[in-house]
Parts: sequence; structure tokens; C-alpha cells
Amino acid sequence: QLQLVDSGGGLAQPGGSLRLSCAASGATLNDYIVAWFRQAPGKEREGVSCIRGSGLVTKYLASVKGRFTAATDDAKNTIYLQMNNLTIEDTGVYYCAATPATYRGPCPMALAPYDYWGQGTPVTVAS
Repeated sequence: QLQLVDSGGGLAQPGGSLRLSCAASGATLNDYIVAWFRQAPGKEREGVSCIRGSGLVTKYLASVKGRFTAATDDAKNTIYLQMNNLTIEDTGVYYCAATPATYRGPCPMALAPYDYWGQGTPVTVAS
């Protein structure tokens, strides 16, 4: 059974950076599509990025494109989300999620296909 543990959140200033980690156990992340979601206070959870095939395919929410980068470390069975040039609008709880790589279709950014979720790590961007 795949288990995911999110970490790396915290407080950052606007324009700053954070790197989130999603460490997997119980299965190999290469066998899954992994996405990052976030949920801002009072808002619905939204897909931020999706990565499959050890980075062969990536997809990003338009508002984070060029600022956020998802990457895999196969040796550590971990996926990272490097977040640069943070803005106040990036504040929220960030979750990693995974679905088996047998999923047909493009890298999904919707909630529904994802079966496994991390516990979330909070990110606050404030001056």
C-alpha cells in the first residue's frame, strides 16, 4: 500500500522560495502519476502540478508555470516541488497525491483519479 508523507512547508516572504517533498513508502513512485494540489483558506482544492514517467510528462497550473518545478528522485522515492518567486496567492495547504500510472489520458489535474494522498504541508506567504 502506497503511503505519502508531505513536508517542507513553512513561512516565506513574497518573492521567496520553498521546496516541498513528497516521500513515498510501500511502493515505487515510478509506478504512479503524482500531482501536487493546494487548498487556500475558503477555497476548493486545486491541482498545481502533475508529473509522470519520472518527469517525461509534466503539467502545471497556469498561475505557477515558470515559477514551480516538479522533479523526481528515484533513488529516494521522493517527488519535490520547487516553488520560486512565491506570491501571497500561493498560500495554502499543499498535498501530494498519486494514482497508478495505468491511468489513461493526459496528466490529470483533477481530484478524482487520485487514490493516495499525503497529509498536507502548510505554506504561508506573507511579508
